Amino acid sequence: MKSSVLADIETGRDNNLNLIRMLAATGVLISHAWPVSTGDINRQPLADILNGIDLGMISVFIFFAISGYLIAQSYDRDPDLKRFWLSRIMRIFPALLVVLMITALILAPLVTISEVNAVLRAAPEYIIRNFTLFSLEQRLPGVFKENPVGGSTNIPLWTLSHELTCYFSVMILGMAGILKNPRRMLFILLAFITAYALILYFEPQQRLVALSKLAYPFMIGVLFFVCRHWLPLNWMLGGGFVLLSLLLHGTFLFREIFIFSLAYNIFLVAYLPRGRIRNYNRLGDYSYGIYIYAFPIQQLVAYTGVTNPFLNILLAFPLTLTCAVLSWIFIEKPSLAVAKKFKRRQVA
Repeated sequence: MKSSVLADIETGRDNNLNLIRMLAATGVLISHAWPVSTGDINRQPLADILNGIDLGMISVFIFFAISGYLIAQSYDRDPDLKRFWLSRIMRIFPALLVVLMITALILAPLVTISEVNAVLRAAPEYIIRNFTLFSLEQRLPGVFKENPVGGSTNIPLWTLSHELTCYFSVMILGMAGILKNPRRMLFILLAFITAYALILYFEPQQRLVALSKLAYPFMIGVLFFVCRHWLPLNWMLGGGFVLLSLLLHGTFLFREIFIFSLAYNIFLVAYLPRGRIRNYNRLGDYSYGIYIYAFPIQQLVAYTGVTNPFLNILLAFPLTLTCAVLSWIFIEKPSLAVAKKFKRRQVA
């Protein structure tokens, strides 16, 4: 079978990454419908057959693998730190601030079983702590307290601080010239895998363990970018990685091989299929909006008494998509335009 290297295929923005991220964000919503409806956090799709890796985790791994590639690509194209960080900040924080304000100032007073004034007094701290991402706060007085997942307002936000940490790693690798040197990158990857294995084995601190698990697919994405000039993309190789994952199912290597196989096959789907599937790019990038709005909306659905996961999905998805579309049109797209305008002004 004829093979093409990634660098020959990934030129430009005409790919399927927006569609994949949209599906991944929807996967998180679908996966969370089970714990939100039943209260059992371990009861999520695919967990039983993939050694504890559920659909939500798979979706997050996809996000981080794609992010590793695109953030490395972004730094390589424009290593100016001001422009690099402005783009990252405008992508994450404006929409995050809006969803936090809506949650604390509009949704929470409507559903709380406590005094509304208590919610409003707690709102500033809730918004600030979650907006800074360093000391997340899930609870507001009396909000969703009687839900199956009692008191939690937006659990998926925990991944955002880890994503920012991964961005810092790309900056360091870029400043060290490693993003342009595949041999050095392989050495860095070896050092990372060693540290990763030690952290997972000794579990020195839970937050560090969580970061390591997400940094692994992110580093695979960075590796794919650095090695893009000789990384072959073909379906046979992708199938081989899937087969290897199946053979290692139940072993201590399964998780890591599965994630690598997942990342490789995601890039196959991102760049090889062409034609009508690319028409999706005419729409906006609604994935981030889906990701940050889904959980509070699913909790709202559960608050109304819905305990069936499928009904939760059916009711929550249209509301979440509506919020995501509005977020893209009125918050995210204009924010990214500010970053692009600053970049053009700096370059001119």
